[in-house]
Amino acid sequence: MILVVGANGMLGQDLMGLLGERGRGVDLPDIDITDMVSVQQVLTALKPKVVINCAAYTDVDGCESNTETAMQVNGEGVAFLALVTREIGAKLVQVSTDYVFDGSKGSPYREDDLQQPLNIYGESKLAGELNVDINPDNLLVRTQWLYGLHGKNFVETMLKLGQEKSELTVVDDQIGSPTWTMDLARGIIALVDKDCRGTYHCANSGHTSWNGFAKAIFDEAGLPVQVLPMTTEQLNRPARRPLYSTLDCSKLVADTGFEPQPWHEALKQYLNLRKEA
Repeated sequence: MILVVGANGMLGQDLMGLLGERGRGVDLPDIDITDMVSVQQVLTALKPKVVINCAAYTDVDGCESNTETAMQVNGEGVAFLALVTREIGAKLVQVSTDYVFDGSKGSPYREDDLQQPLNIYGESKLAGELNVDINPDNLLVRTQWLYGLHGKNFVETMLKLGQEKSELTVVDDQIGSPTWTMDLARGIIALVDKDCRGTYHCANSGHTSWNGFAKAIFDEAGLPVQVLPMTTEQLNRPARRPLYSTLDCSKLVADTGFEPQPWHEALKQYLNLRKEA
């Protein structure tokens, strides 16, 4: 049995849908990964073969003012899961982020590139990456710029704003790969099914800026919105962001045969599904 921790979230729900009878899901209040006793009780009772941790504190700017919470959830929580999965002989799958990198490389990041986070969120996720090694039977999957049917995300924000405004200003100097949670879920399952271990990158292929992503959303949705450029510096958010954090996913393709589709195709599929939902 594959246990999805954080099963009510955007990625968790897509994983549960794809896993079907193989999957079992837990979330708050039934499990609190920041509480060792809670983790022990749930995992020893269910005895999963694989635990996929989708639980995370992902408010990037919120992490700057809530450092302790970020470290507890994204760092210590992973340590507790690693300790208990090791005890019960289960594999731990941890989901991480492009924000462990500083964005200065200038080309897509590979799995063994040096992590140098620019913000508290990235530091807390890096703590989780280090803690996952407490269980040698682990799989670490980095991804980026997630959107999906089951949670707040950039696509939904843009669609809402696009109904209200004819002109928007969106950052154009941060480059990455928008990634549909359904494709990430497929990649994670492909890695689990091939019994892969170690670090992998999984994101939709190709890259764009948030500005380019917004334009594509409005084009596909048929919304006549003009999207103007602005810099990250002009936006002036509490947390610093990496400017170029595209991920190289060739290791995933080579080891599993699963190739994430281009981000633009994924967006089209998502918007079509959304209409049906």
